[in-house]
Amino acid sequence: MTERRTGFFFDEKCLWHFGKPHALFFPVGGWVQPPNAAGYCESPDSKRRLKSLMDVSGLTAQLDVRSAPMLAREDLLRVHPAAYLDRFADLSVKGGGDMGFEASFGPGGYDIARISAGLAADAIDAVLRGEVHNAYALSRPPGHHCLPDTGMGFCLLANGALAIERAIARHKLSRVAVIDWDVHHGNGTEAIFYERPDVLTISLHQEKCFPTDTGRTGDRGRGSGEGYNINVPLLPGGGHQSYVDAMELIVLPALERYRPELIVVACGFDASIVDPLSRMMAHSETFRYLMQATRDAADQLCKGRVVVIHEGGYSEAYVPFCGHALIEALSGHRTAVTDPNLEISIEQQPGAEFQKLQRRILEEQARDL
Repeated sequence: MTERRTGFFFDEKCLWHFGKPHALFFPVGGWVQPPNAAGYCESPDSKRRLKSLMDVSGLTAQLDVRSAPMLAREDLLRVHPAAYLDRFADLSVKGGGDMGFEASFGPGGYDIARISAGLAADAIDAVLRGEVHNAYALSRPPGHHCLPDTGMGFCLLANGALAIERAIARHKLSRVAVIDWDVHHGNGTEAIFYERPDVLTISLHQEKCFPTDTGRTGDRGRGSGEGYNINVPLLPGGGHQSYVDAMELIVLPALERYRPELIVVACGFDASIVDPLSRMMAHSETFRYLMQATRDAADQLCKGRVVVIHEGGYSEAYVPFCGHALIEALSGHRTAVTDPNLEISIEQQPGAEFQKLQRRILEEQARDL
């Protein structure tokens, strides 16, 4: 029997999605000159360059590369009401529109979003069926901000939640853990599972970055879901050590207590030191660490079953290195690629006093869990 490899789920059509022009995060026009190119902040270029780096480094050749069909309507309805889906489909045929705050799209956006969700769902299916050891879904548009009845923050369908719901229905799972280390709070995923104990949601995010009114430590779930939502808001500028401390003090102990059957990662690379939409100052080795720590936990707790779903990350120059390092850790295959920015990134990490402050805050939170 051949050794099971890491699955990599990708579809070129996901890179054809676009929305309204933005200058970084703010809409252009009026007082701001429009950019020369399409100008959509959630650009396909960071993802395309990640895939290109994987190809030229030889990493892609070590993976089980697959695509996936559009997610079926019956599966979409597990999260989204019919009225939302019908409106999305209708606007898509008419040339595009908006599905919520910062959730615009162009012609064919509905089908592209269904492919994005399908990549996430099929990645989980392949892992649970034992066809691949673990998997990465290069889903785009992203999903973790999307609420059942409204899009938000570039997210049009709740990719991760949709994939989890289908997996629960098909594979009779009773404990799924979500780790969201996108720099923005995973408010959509949180809301969808907030009253349920069968999905543990953990979000590591820059405090009050986006959305500014969610992601508080006191938001722990409701009803039978009380205690199954954990928010870890991090101080801006915390850098690599903040993520190490958050994992060691809060995330890994929570996984050990919960004993999940599957770990799903909502993976944004927007915590990087040069990302235009955050100030967390992580670097490529941060993402390598996060993935290795999660993979080790999955090996111990759930037979290595971990699926990574791509979310944010807006630096076209640096997302490729951060993503490449993470997928190396996920697959266990190291290439000759080195991060040319790593030395500078390490030099710019916060000082010892700041790190002590952040760790003290995390220790206090860990005592309350």
